[in-house]
Amino acid sequence: MKDISPVLQRMVIIGEDSRFRTHRGIDPAEIADALGVNGHSGWRTTLGDLWRHRDRLRGASTITQQLAKNLYLSASRNPLRKLKEAVTAVSLELALPKDRILELYLNVAEWGPGIWGADAASRAYFGVPAAGLDERQAAALAATLPHPRTSNPTFRTDRMLERRNLILARYHGVDVYIPPAAEEIDSLVVPEVLVPAPESLKVEVPASRDTILDTAKARSDST
Repeated sequence: MKDISPVLQRMVIIGEDSRFRTHRGIDPAEIADALGVNGHSGWRTTLGDLWRHRDRLRGASTITQQLAKNLYLSASRNPLRKLKEAVTAVSLELALPKDRILELYLNVAEWGPGIWGADAASRAYFGVPAAGLDERQAAALAATLPHPRTSNPTFRTDRMLERRNLILARYHGVDVYIPPAAEEIDSLVVPEVLVPAPESLKVEVPASRDTILDTAKARSDST
């Protein structure tokens, strides 16, 4: 994953699936939280809660589940599709290491209308490769994932910026709540976070072939 900035990897985990490194494809605690299911209720009540709040399941999807959907399934909201997604996610976790799952997700996720993959998104929105993203840019891309077509760094940015600030706050150790994708965040209080200057956070990107040749020619001419 040398072509994708480590800070983007971290921001995506913070924003999309904070327990990514520890779960096994599905996150029961996140599902219960997103659906408002009371674990002490009877099974009839629990099933009723699941059905009433089924639209919130998108917000409870792990990175592995989202990868399963992107690779193998449709975008249907049918509960049966969600079950297939969960089963496929568990299979992916058994077959692949976490880093490979994350790499695949970042490279196939939608980041805007017609924008697929982290590198394409980084170049489209910020004019840099995914290896060269600074901290704020990485957080903005992570904040784009829940609603890539309706709120991104170039279109209706307000919702994206609110989520970006929450992700940055969590990244800097502030204990803030980052809601699932299905929740609105307009009413949340976003703390102020002191972020280092972007110049100190950029990753060095290898020079292009033309740049290397021009440098070599200039040195040759000066000798």
